[in-house]
Amino acid sequence: MMRAKAILRNPPLLTFLLVALVWLIAGLSLRGFGAYGHLRYLLELAAVIGIAAAGQTLVVLMGGIDLSVGAVITVTAILLPLLSPAWDPTGLVGVALVLAIAVGIGLLNGAGATFLQVPPIIMTLAMATFLQGMLVLVAGGSAVTVQNPAVLLLGQSRPLGVPAGVVLWILVSACMLLLIHRMPIGARFLALGANPLAARLSGVSTTRNTLILYALSGFFAGLAGLLLLGMNRQGYVGIGDPYLLTSIAAVVLGGTSILGGRGTYAGTIPGAILLVTTTALITVVNASPGWRSIMFGSLILALLMISGREARR
Repeated sequence: MMRAKAILRNPPLLTFLLVALVWLIAGLSLRGFGAYGHLRYLLELAAVIGIAAAGQTLVVLMGGIDLSVGAVITVTAILLPLLSPAWDPTGLVGVALVLAIAVGIGLLNGAGATFLQVPPIIMTLAMATFLQGMLVLVAGGSAVTVQNPAVLLLGQSRPLGVPAGVVLWILVSACMLLLIHRMPIGARFLALGANPLAARLSGVSTTRNTLILYALSGFFAGLAGLLLLGMNRQGYVGIGDPYLLTSIAAVVLGGTSILGGRGTYAGTIPGAILLVTTTALITVVNASPGWRSIMFGSLILALLMISGREARR
């Protein structure tokens, strides 16, 4: 009984167990679902969500939200082929340029939230709308094909049989867990999310930490965009749109409070895997794609209600 209560009070562990249960049941009941190649493919898809949700996790921990994640992913995927110089055989110059742009977008989001006192949900939504309009003017309705060697290596290579995107996700996960639980800046993020007034009175700079936070969110969204571009080999307007809702859903599904101050990236990891698995099951049973959006929206609303009840307590 005590162990059961401990599991229920540990959302990351509960989500991991749910993923294992779903994989076990699906593997036994659906032919080919439990094959190594299929599970590897699911992890590769989950890596994009997981990396995008890394920045979203930090923002939510501090009590904010970033609605520009999908737009930043699209910006990265479209601009990289256009900004990669032909004289660079490695492709790293283009990668550095688009990641710098993604970080700059994040800094603009943070600056608007701190210096202009615009609510983050409004600031990031306005930024997403602006970026979408800009991309329509830049790319129109045509897709751009990637020839960047570094991005193709990231999206297509499989060292020791493991997709490079999954390896990147493992590295991102390790950095995120160290940042949140072993570094002072992670403690400051959690303090500002739990009680902003008390954190400010304790000397924690809201301005500096907000700028760092949204810059990191932009960086991770840009990194996810590079991985997605390498996997698809082309970018187009709207390629990042599906990852906005899924990045938020992965965070809240992993037990991070949408109101901030409580949570961990350790829950976001199985949250991303569970979302991809559920989407795959919906596809296998030939259900309408609309059910995926209904499921994600219902999930977020339910967890918002639970977080609101906890906040009142």
